[in-house]
Amino acid sequence: METNDSSLGTGAHPTLDRLVVRGIEAFGHHGVFDLERRDGQVFFVDVALAIDTRTAARRDDLRDTVDYGSLVARVKTAVESDPVNLIETLASRIASICLQDGRVLSVDVTVHKPHAPIEATFDDVALTITRTRPDLDSAPHSTGSPL
Repeated sequence: METNDSSLGTGAHPTLDRLVVRGIEAFGHHGVFDLERRDGQVFFVDVALAIDTRTAARRDDLRDTVDYGSLVARVKTAVESDPVNLIETLASRIASICLQDGRVLSVDVTVHKPHAPIEATFDDVALTITRTRPDLDSAPHSTGSPL
């Protein structure tokens, strides 16, 4: 899938193909306030994977590419489990899930928190991170349960 959406960036591998899934909706209990942890809220996640799709295109075989249906299910589960304080932590968790597939060389993850407890009118709060395969080895390890 080709996109010119600059909001998802180009990651560290601009010459590779990009598989993009936008608007993954999940309900989570993330946040620093008791109300957020108790009541939860809807989050939306966008992922953009830098991958090489030439083999998959040539063979027309799902086994040669990232199964985005399975990936979406894993991202949704990541949002719906193990509450964290910060969307930075949640985005990092999701990036690690995406990078578990060795074909993914980098990933842009955007976590949207449209119902953040802010005393102002706003459309959305969003954080976008970019992680590459080498980042996985140097990232701090989570003390929570692995996904």
